[in-house]
Amino acid sequence: MSTYLIAALYKFVELPDFAQMRDPLFAFCEQHEVKGTLLLAREGINGTIAGPQEGIRAVLAYLNSDPRIAGLVHKESYADKAPFYRLKVKLKKEIVTLGVPDLKTAEMVGEYVAPEDWNALISDPDVVVVDTRNDYEVGIGTFNRAINPKTQSFTEFPQWVAEQSKEGGVLHGKPRVAMFCTGGIRCEKSTAFMRSQGFDQVYHLQGGILKYLEDIPAAESLWDGDCFVFDERVSVRHGLEPGDYDFCRACRMPINEAEKASPQFEEGVSCPYCHGHSSPEQVERFRERQKQVALAREREERHIGVSMDELTERREAARRKAEEQRLLAQQGKDA
Repeated sequence: MSTYLIAALYKFVELPDFAQMRDPLFAFCEQHEVKGTLLLAREGINGTIAGPQEGIRAVLAYLNSDPRIAGLVHKESYADKAPFYRLKVKLKKEIVTLGVPDLKTAEMVGEYVAPEDWNALISDPDVVVVDTRNDYEVGIGTFNRAINPKTQSFTEFPQWVAEQSKEGGVLHGKPRVAMFCTGGIRCEKSTAFMRSQGFDQVYHLQGGILKYLEDIPAAESLWDGDCFVFDERVSVRHGLEPGDYDFCRACRMPINEAEKASPQFEEGVSCPYCHGHSSPEQVERFRERQKQVALAREREERHIGVSMDELTERREAARRKAEEQRLLAQQGKDA
């Protein structure tokens, strides 16, 4: 039987006192042996936490005891080993960063579409289907017919919408748009943004990809590939079973067996996405860390290593550097 219960949650709601909520929430999670990351902002709460079932249930009850957060919807899954090693409760300007000031997400959100109705919607040729996730997430799995905006971060999405709304763009003259993301939170904000830009018939997958994979049998599915998740499972498939991907421990990119067979892959040090982007000092540090990980494995101990945040920052830095090198190479060809 799986030991750890994982709960992914969010709610857009006005929380003017969000800063004062942090310390009591942190203490309550810590008391109940719950790990993971929770974000608090004026616009609401977002996060993924894991721990013993009793602890997670207690934290969810604690959050729901606030009348403003009552009715909080969350998604559950289980894991045999701890998906998080630390607890963080962070204060943010936005619970998911789009960079559009004063967007009233709770008031402007698009129309929810249940997983059982999603296939019919995205099969309609008059509907534009947009994957609102980042490019590296889309790369390991997405829905049939879905357009990949190829964004490196969510803050690039408004610019993509502006460009594609012009004549010749995929959104030009297309009033019906269906959007999806991992758990639903990006879609809440992206559909609200689309409506603020004059798109009236905007839909999004209720509960996100995770709810679809949980509810829709593989035989009836229009999903192709794995779904990236931001914890140690890396990816999941139908039924939320663990997928076929691992993390590069240097840059946090999802990698498959073929990428691990690359000469640019060195466990804990580099992969085809980040090879050559680390300084000699960083490479030496990564190798030393990997040595400690290997020793811990031999002793059947858990080695925590670096934090999820640090690895995420490395992944984005590696992707930015790779994009800069690609643009420089292209400029050289065009010269």
